[in-house]
Amino acid sequence: MTENKNYQQPDVQEPENDELEIDWMEILRKIIAIRKTLYKAAGVGLVLGIIIALSIPKQYTVTVTLSPEMGGDKTGGGLASLASSFLGTAASSNSPDALNATLAPDIVASTPFILELFNTKVQTLDGELDTTLVAYLDEQKSPWFSYIVKAPGMAIGAIKSLFSEEADTTSVLNPFQLTEKEASKVESIKQAITADVDKKTAMTTLTVTLQDPKVTAIVADSVVAKLQQYIIDYRIKKAKEDCAYLEQLYKERQQEYYDAQSKYAHYFDSNRNIALQSVRAEQERLQNDMNLAYQVYSQVAQQLQVARAKIQEEKPVFAVVEPATVPLQPSGTSRKVILVGVVFLIVCATGIWNLLCSSYLSHIKRKI
Repeated sequence: MTENKNYQQPDVQEPENDELEIDWMEILRKIIAIRKTLYKAAGVGLVLGIIIALSIPKQYTVTVTLSPEMGGDKTGGGLASLASSFLGTAASSNSPDALNATLAPDIVASTPFILELFNTKVQTLDGELDTTLVAYLDEQKSPWFSYIVKAPGMAIGAIKSLFSEEADTTSVLNPFQLTEKEASKVESIKQAITADVDKKTAMTTLTVTLQDPKVTAIVADSVVAKLQQYIIDYRIKKAKEDCAYLEQLYKERQQEYYDAQSKYAHYFDSNRNIALQSVRAEQERLQNDMNLAYQVYSQVAQQLQVARAKIQEEKPVFAVVEPATVPLQPSGTSRKVILVGVVFLIVCATGIWNLLCSSYLSHIKRKI
């Protein structure tokens, strides 16, 4: 048998290592090599971080927690049961009202509700400013970089003001047609006030964030009071309408009864000694009219008493679990964290650029 000399044994390739090996020592040597650049980047980040941290004004947050006062019998129709059906665990499913606890965030964010807060009296902690909320918004500070973003819009607005007549600042607020300035302030207040409802516990949490601690607490307390009154007015609106209608009906039936009573008494006194059958028949008819008028008058009086009691019974009961208090410490990200974050980002960006991006760019330039 002849040997096939053309036969070649296939190459056996060694399995490649699919794992990516990172040479940490090489990376460390590169970092040490660019340490002076990183020091400069840290200095730049420190200066920039100080500027950004000092330009952002302090903000204070006040959180208020509301809860319904639950009753023992939800089907009893009492005050506690109505409040439970409105703000309780069954509010989202069993409440027949169009307004329930789940709509509290929408109520607080609605334009009519915000407009009612415009004239809320506020006072700063140092006592230097005592004005309304809508005027206080003009006194709040903004970071310097926000003016750069707003500069085009401010320039356009200034040009428009030169060719437009000055608006009447004494006009009454019209929710149907707000001016550009009023709409801007409405949006500012919407961002400062938020509400959240826990569907499991029925707890309503209101949060207000502004730049003065005392103003924040005053606004939070006003929002709670107005929200409670808004809900109460809605709940008793129908009961008040029914009561007003029964009040009018009561006076009408009362006057009819008094007229029938006066006619009967006058006819009885005038024909007391007359024994005619026609006189007795007329006397009996007037007496029946008087009795019928009294029955109607008595029924309306009873219904009026029930309607008056229902107004009080329809009012939901609120318990303020966590009231509004003047905060002692500012909220949000502290200036130290902002400073450290800016320095860290700039140092990292500089290191990545020098270690990766610059080498790749040099490689691409050589290729070109």
